[in-house]
Amino acid sequence: MSVPYFLTPNPASGTLDGDEAKHAFVKRIEPGEHIALTDGAGTVADVIVRHSDKQQLRGDVTEVRTVAAPEQRVTLVQAVPKSERAELAVDLAVQGGVDAIVPWISHRTIARWPAAKQAKQVEKWQHQAIASAKQARRAWVPQVADPVTTNQLKDLLAEVGEGGVEKQALVLHEDAAVPLTTVEFGRDIWLIVGPEGGIGEDELELIGARAVTLGPEVLRTASAGFAALCAIGALTTRW
Repeated sequence: MSVPYFLTPNPASGTLDGDEAKHAFVKRIEPGEHIALTDGAGTVADVIVRHSDKQQLRGDVTEVRTVAAPEQRVTLVQAVPKSERAELAVDLAVQGGVDAIVPWISHRTIARWPAAKQAKQVEKWQHQAIASAKQARRAWVPQVADPVTTNQLKDLLAEVGEGGVEKQALVLHEDAAVPLTTVEFGRDIWLIVGPEGGIGEDELELIGARAVTLGPEVLRTASAGFAALCAIGALTTRW
């Protein structure tokens, strides 16, 4: 059975403070139990708990290891779902192994984020990503970017990625003729999931991404990213 994960800036210290210490206390983590501390950026420390209360957890570090990021990075561009499905979309994507998430305000997006509330919504998505990453025992916590419009997405995809690697933009589309299973994946994959109302031809052309299909079924916007991430995981070295 895998041990519970907790987030801290310095895993090697063997301590938790603040909300994470309180969380461990609420979960009834007791002295003698084994837990893992991570900074969300690949460092994980295995710890035997020696003390735990609402203010602080302390323990003995038995091992500190570094978990490498996948060689093929996947960024999910997620059209903003209705409020009740947004957290589900983020939760599933993190479980599926996504490396980063970009909220997208597409032409047909029903849920709109007023400028005054964008930062709060991004923070909400980020909190969900952290919680889901800990639940999935991940050493890497995906980062949620600021939302983009379709024109901003077009410019973002045109930019060269880290290390000069070209971005491979794939948009899930029910009418696409190319199955995802036939794609030769690059090192910087951008997976684009449209809104419940679909992506119009004009918007698809503007984005300039390659349209691919997962299969004969039409998936909900909240689950499509997860399904595609699982397929990519199985088709590449990510899994």
